[in-house]
Amino acid sequence: MTLTRNEALALLSDSISARRRRGAKRLRALADPTTAAQVRTALKRELLDKRTWETQYQLIMALGMTGSRGDVELLKELALQPRSATMVNTALGDAIVRLGCDVDNDPAPTLWCLRQDVELLADGALRAVAMLRLKFPDTAVDAVLDYAEANFHDLNHKSLAYWPAVAAAGWTGPRVRAFLTRCSQDSRQYIAEAATDALNGRYPKGVSVL
Repeated sequence: MTLTRNEALALLSDSISARRRRGAKRLRALADPTTAAQVRTALKRELLDKRTWETQYQLIMALGMTGSRGDVELLKELALQPRSATMVNTALGDAIVRLGCDVDNDPAPTLWCLRQDVELLADGALRAVAMLRLKFPDTAVDAVLDYAEANFHDLNHKSLAYWPAVAAAGWTGPRVRAFLTRCSQDSRQYIAEAATDALNGRYPKGVSVL
């Protein structure tokens, strides 16, 4: 059964983490800014228990869909904290990009994430860039491609080349084309297919994010 807004909000206070997570996922899907304050409160409470990283992930993603520019400093503070649950960093990168843009297609939040040299923080940021189809200026595109190329063969983080390849469908220039041509010849099929689509100006269809 699909949760209503109020049912999802009520689950944020449930004693069972899986139920809180279900509420967070629903609020993320609803993307209702009137729920941001309750999502933020629930996140701060959830962060006290390191065991519930999956729920923390969903709450951060929900805040990224419901919050505002004022939430970015909290997210950056969290991003600078060491943690073993690295998927939380992916959510933080995603949410920082979604909420941190001062103007349309602002590359500053993404570049901040790349500078922290935390791979899954960067991965989440680049995922948001691709999903939002952000059109960056050439200098920012170069920074993204520098990062992607430096980590191109890191098989422990397989999507570090994938999301820039997807995002590049909206970018132009010889540097972009050279990067995509290289990616289109990669042995990893999902990267090769994304790059081939991007070379033809197409974003992939049906991309899902946890």
